[in-house]
Amino acid sequence: MKIVIVDDDILVSSALKTILEAGGEVEVTGTGQDGKDAVRLYDELLPDVLLMDIRMKDMNGLDAAEQILKMHTDAKILLLTTFSDDEYIVKALKYGVKGYLIKQDYGSILPALQAVQMNQTVFGTAIMSRIPGLLQKEQKEKEQTFDWNSLTDIDRDGRLFVLAGGLTPDNVRRAIEQVHPDVVDVSSGIEYDVVGGAQKPGKDPEKMRLMKRNIAAWQISGKSDN
Repeated sequence: MKIVIVDDDILVSSALKTILEAGGEVEVTGTGQDGKDAVRLYDELLPDVLLMDIRMKDMNGLDAAEQILKMHTDAKILLLTTFSDDEYIVKALKYGVKGYLIKQDYGSILPALQAVQMNQTVFGTAIMSRIPGLLQKEQKEKEQTFDWNSLTDIDRDGRLFVLAGGLTPDNVRRAIEQVHPDVVDVSSGIEYDVVGGAQKPGKDPEKMRLMKRNIAAWQISGKSDN
C-alpha cells in the first residue's frame, strides 16, 4: 500500500513513517507539512491512501480534502488529528473523507489504512457515537437558515446597519454580499464548538483564520467588480 503523510509536525510524520513501514505492508511515497503540500503530492503521486492532519498553516486538512476530492472523486483520505470538534467531523462527512481518527490511538492507524484502502469508512469509536446527533443538528440548522434576501429592501434611512449573530466562516461572505452592512460582528461565530456538552472558553484560532480569509475574499471580489 502506497501512502502520503501530511502533518505540520515533522517529528510526527517521521514517527508515523517509521512505524507504518516497519511491517513491510506500507510504503510512504511522500510527506508534506500543510494542505497545499497535500494537494500537490496527491496530484503527483496518486497514493492509495492520504493520511493527513487537520489543523495546519496556510491550508488546513479539511480544505485540502475538499479540493482533492473535487479533482479526484475516488480519493481515499484518512484524517488523523488531536481535534474532534463537531464542525470538523461534519465537514469530513460532507466532503466524503473515508476516515477520522484521534492521534492518541496509534495502534488503530494501520488497520484503518487497510480498511480505507478497501473503500471502507473508518471513524474512531468516540467519533462514531456522535455522528447521528451531529447530522441531526446539521439538518436542523439547514432548516433554520436565515434568508439574507429578506433584508435587502429594508429602508436604512441613513442609519448604520450592523450585521451580527448567526455568522460563521461558511456564511459570512454570502451574508455581506447580500446585505452590504456598515459593520459586521463575527464574535459569536468564532467561538470553540461544544464538545461532549462542554465549551472551551475563548475564540477558535482556526475559525478566526477562516473568517478573515472569507471576508478578505469578499473584499478582493468587491474591488474587482468596481
